[in-house]
Amino acid sequence: MNIKSRVVPIPAAQKKSITLLGATGTIGQNTLKIIAAHPNRFDIMALTAGDNVALLAEQAKKFRPKRAVIANAALYGELKELLQGSGIEAAAGEDAVCEAAAMPSDLVMSAIVGAAGLKPTLAAIRSGATLALANKECLVSAGVVMTREIRKYGTTLIPVDSEHNAIFQLFDFHHPECVESVTITASGGPFRDWTLEQMRGATPQQAVKHPNWNMGAKISVDSATLMNKGLELIEAYYLFPFTPEQLQVLIHPQSIVHCLVQMIDGSVLAQMSLPDMCTPIAHALAWPERIAAPVKKLDLGAIGSLQFEPPDTGRFPALRIARDALVAGGNAPTVLNAANEIAVQRFLKGEIGFLDIAKMVEKTLENVDNTVLETIDDVLECDKAARQFAGNI
Repeated sequence: MNIKSRVVPIPAAQKKSITLLGATGTIGQNTLKIIAAHPNRFDIMALTAGDNVALLAEQAKKFRPKRAVIANAALYGELKELLQGSGIEAAAGEDAVCEAAAMPSDLVMSAIVGAAGLKPTLAAIRSGATLALANKECLVSAGVVMTREIRKYGTTLIPVDSEHNAIFQLFDFHHPECVESVTITASGGPFRDWTLEQMRGATPQQAVKHPNWNMGAKISVDSATLMNKGLELIEAYYLFPFTPEQLQVLIHPQSIVHCLVQMIDGSVLAQMSLPDMCTPIAHALAWPERIAAPVKKLDLGAIGSLQFEPPDTGRFPALRIARDALVAGGNAPTVLNAANEIAVQRFLKGEIGFLDIAKMVEKTLENVDNTVLETIDDVLECDKAARQFAGNI
């Protein structure tokens, strides 16, 4: 028998239209890197950025979106001048970013960092596009509001965070009762083996040097405090049908195993890859198919062994504080996220010490009343109040 005759050719994939929110950040640049590797699979409808107008214009000229938007309205003139003669529409301001998010497209990559991504992501949810979510604050700060809108509009959500994307790949949505628990991993950050006294004198330059991942300053500091893993617990709670008790964290310095799904029969499913955000981004862009990603392939034989250990919440209290906020519910996750953003900013400016970050977040949580948040405006008002309190400590 001619085996080759049984192979059915795979039809060429139809092009996907993509809107990229936060094009100049780490996730945005990696997204464009993957799109560049597959020029016949994707069309870009819009690119947005916060302040980096020069890079946004450069990206727009290369990838030819219909529209380029800079969130900082004061930079509109510069963007328009840089794009003059290109045929690409220039726009500016927060409303323009939301309008770009709502443009007809197959998939919106939400990669705006922080609470600034809330309204544009909500606009994307209501547009009917598939949402690739890389902004964890959307679910941490506004989980109830966002998930309600996702259900209302029937939005398909694909998580881009490496841990949540790993769960997405492994989780059996048709039989959630078969899952006993899910463990997300943390590298432990640059201070995994440091004593409290050593961390007391840690500098911003030391905190942003993540041992495995190439990330922005804010998320690198979050990884150093383990707050990032606490935020991911909250995000996982809203993404998947888990109770807080089913969600666990394990320190895994190599960052090879991104999640472990414990089944009720004793089986454990693991998703593994080298620490490169191009892998989950490529999965999100191509889903439900898969495409090649410009990454090194995993060689377990060369690695030799994998290390795991429980987190030390005594030295890294941010993880405990985040879990407490998850259990408390209401506006506690919103306050947690807002206070943490301010605390990290102040640490990076040298205004507070590394150990003060968790203390500032916990003090803010203790002093802001817990309430239920019904709308995005409620979320933004609570976020603002928490930031003001944290900024005045």
